Amino acid sequence: MNQHTYKPETEDPAPRSPRGIQSIEVGGRLLLALADRGRALALKDLAQEAGMAPGKAHPYLVSFGKLGLIEQDATGRYGLGPLAMQLGLISLQQYDPVRLAEPVLVELAQATGHSVAAALWGTHGPTIVRIEEAPSAVHVRMRPGTVASLRHTATGKAFAAFHARDKVREVLDPGELDPGFEAELARIRADGVSLSVDGLLQGISAMSAPVFDQRAQMVLALTLIGPTPSFDPDPAGAPAQTLRACAQLLSKRLGAAQPGR
Repeated sequence: MNQHTYKPETEDPAPRSPRGIQSIEVGGRLLLALADRGRALALKDLAQEAGMAPGKAHPYLVSFGKLGLIEQDATGRYGLGPLAMQLGLISLQQYDPVRLAEPVLVELAQATGHSVAAALWGTHGPTIVRIEEAPSAVHVRMRPGTVASLRHTATGKAFAAFHARDKVREVLDPGELDPGFEAELARIRADGVSLSVDGLLQGISAMSAPVFDQRAQMVLALTLIGPTPSFDPDPAGAPAQTLRACAQLLSKRLGAAQPGR
């Protein structure tokens, strides 16, 4: 009689990460450091930012220079080279702010429990182009194509505070930029978010944050919308912090410089 040796079943081994080239990953830290600082750096400072000794960093910089990823200016500082600039422009051309924002809208709605809207600047002013409904049973009825009031909505106020001044003046009625509204816009710039409590719709509140591109121009507004009784209007509160973080993440992905850089 044939005998078979019993072998206990075992779990499949954990999948391994794809094998890379360590030297490229190490040298890449120099490129990441330059991108993070947003300006040319001396060898010593760049190496320190990348967490390596200057002697170790220099050969990488020579090779990157031959490829056009890095170049030295007249002072000897290292900055991003023409190839890096070309790659960046190609990347930006492939990015559509709304498409890029879609997964963030979903995450933001889940994190805050409120509906989330994305708005672009259209022919008649801020225009809602995408809406992610709240995960709760309470939904705020709004549809893409709605033009937001610059004076009376959180979305509109965000554009009024951060969008190009000449574009804003084209949409606002004469006299609407009165001292009271100017003071509110100054507070919005300081807080990084705009607010509307029981504005156009009684019982509905909203908070909006700006998204910027590589030219430091506002290209998108992210807006939380929900019932006033459960809406936290504090600019320092958790919803505001989450909203600002999402807006800053999108801005970074669109090439905007980081604050303070």
